[in-house]
Amino acid sequence: MSLEAKVMDELKMAMRAKDDVALRTLRAIKAAILVEQTATGAKAALDEADELKLLTKMAKQRKDSLEIFTQQGRADLARKEEEEIVIINKFLPAQLSAEELEAAIKDIIAQVGASSAADLGKVMGVASKQFAGKADGKAVSETVKRLLN
Repeated sequence: MSLEAKVMDELKMAMRAKDDVALRTLRAIKAAILVEQTATGAKAALDEADELKLLTKMAKQRKDSLEIFTQQGRADLARKEEEEIVIINKFLPAQLSAEELEAAIKDIIAQVGASSAADLGKVMGVASKQFAGKADGKAVSETVKRLLN
């Protein structure tokens, strides 16, 4: 089942339940899907990798906004962002824990034969493909840098 179909099913259930948070978030996801589909040169339907990239981007935007709102003492707006992150995460694969991420990156470093910070690009290329949607890119980057230094 495509992301679009899942979102539509969830949207119908949210309408029946009169869940404003879910409605707001699901409509944002649906709008982002439509924008991607109608972008110049885009395919008619998104494949799983594109869907994952879209959802990851949306979650990251909300996390960044959450951080800013928290710093500025805007608890009302921060709460909205937290609620939306929860809904978006329903459609993303389970995130790796810090320990799982570190173990997997150690395997990649051994696989690629990386030994210093100069090999960062090799490791990040493999890691970003392998962890797409499963781990935050910033966390992957920080872990790789720490392990190579």
